[in-house]
Amino acid sequence: MTAQSVSLSTIRQILINVKDLARATAFYRDTLGLKFLFEFPGMAFFDAGGVRLYLGRADTPELDHPASILYYLVTDIAGTHESLVAKGVECVAKPRFIAPMPDHDLWLADYRDSEGNIFALMSEVPRA
Repeated sequence: MTAQSVSLSTIRQILINVKDLARATAFYRDTLGLKFLFEFPGMAFFDAGGVRLYLGRADTPELDHPASILYYLVTDIAGTHESLVAKGVECVAKPRFIAPMPDHDLWLADYRDSEGNIFALMSEVPRA
């Protein structure tokens, strides 16, 4: 295989850095409702629509930083927002219109998880 023939297309797993694994596991399982898969000492794994989320502490100081922003696709962004806020999830930016797409409108909302990482909701709202 040559360098030109490499083509990455599928994300199988994403690591989310955490400080308190028990607290983060409870947040992703109980608050966000992600399917808990399994755990090993210092690690917990969830299914997010076929992508595995791996919660764990950073192995080295240079890896100890907030996670990339994960965008969870939802059909009802307003209702999901209300549910998260009712569960005490910190909202950074309320649901808002981002852009008109050819057949839908794109909406986003931003939140903090139990470890201070930002995550977002994304909704592709069909036009009437």
